[in-house]
Amino acid sequence: MNRGFTYTEIIGGRGEGRALLAYLAERYGHTSEAGWRERIEGGLVLLEGRRCDPAQVLQRRQILVWRRPPWNEPHVPLVYAVLYEDEDLLAVAKPSGLPTLPGGGFLEHTLLAVVRRRYPGASPVHRLGRGTSGIVLFARTPRGRSALSLAWREHRVTKVYRALVEGRPAHPDFTVEAPIGLVPHPALGSVYAATEGGKASKSQVRVLRYGADRSLVEVLIDTGRPHQIRIHMAACGHPLAGDPLYAAGGGFRPGSPALPGDTGYLLHAMRLALPHPATGLEFRVECRPPAGLRTEAER
Repeated sequence: MNRGFTYTEIIGGRGEGRALLAYLAERYGHTSEAGWRERIEGGLVLLEGRRCDPAQVLQRRQILVWRRPPWNEPHVPLVYAVLYEDEDLLAVAKPSGLPTLPGGGFLEHTLLAVVRRRYPGASPVHRLGRGTSGIVLFARTPRGRSALSLAWREHRVTKVYRALVEGRPAHPDFTVEAPIGLVPHPALGSVYAATEGGKASKSQVRVLRYGADRSLVEVLIDTGRPHQIRIHMAACGHPLAGDPLYAAGGGFRPGSPALPGDTGYLLHAMRLALPHPATGLEFRVECRPPAGLRTEAER
């Protein structure tokens, strides 16, 4: 069981004019309306530092604080490997199944939490999906955070992934540019998927090995949209093998209760290159892919 968590938020347009109980029950669906009522009446929810009534109407810019009691988090692999470290940078290998950051019921069972036990203050400058393994880069100094954030904004980061996909792509090398944006989702309200109104996105794909019904591909992404490789491979007709959420076309599998954090696919962040914060020279790091994503020569 973890230690619980205190959440603080400033009420915006989404909550303005709504009753406190209704707002919390809708926004934080991990707890029932009855559960939220009990917390409010028990003094675990404060508005502007004071206890409040479930029917109290929220106003813009009010400060809402609530305490989530300790809970048992799902079991995940709480391990990682250090690939590189210096004064500014830390590169680690994340296992599949371990979330990068808190969310979705995870607080202490995250890569951020386990890394900070050894490297206090280290902050990830990007994230991998829970089911994705491989390289996650952390900044250890203000100089590192500033330089790495700038490199990401200016698209000066090269990111290469391996994935196992369904089917046999028609061409050995091709590019996917399906726009990615939020679309309605029955359980979460909205989730990222392929959509005409989304943001421009680009993935360059190279087939490394064809199989009878699955193929091994290497993907270089020029942009970093949420779930980009899962969405783009699905959009081009070759979803990741075992992906419970995305179907051919880039949308959701019909009738599937899957959420974005659900696992089952093989996707690995294998190589990363960007300017080093201290020298400006190219910094490269590589993480050996798991057995299911290796070529014959790598086995």
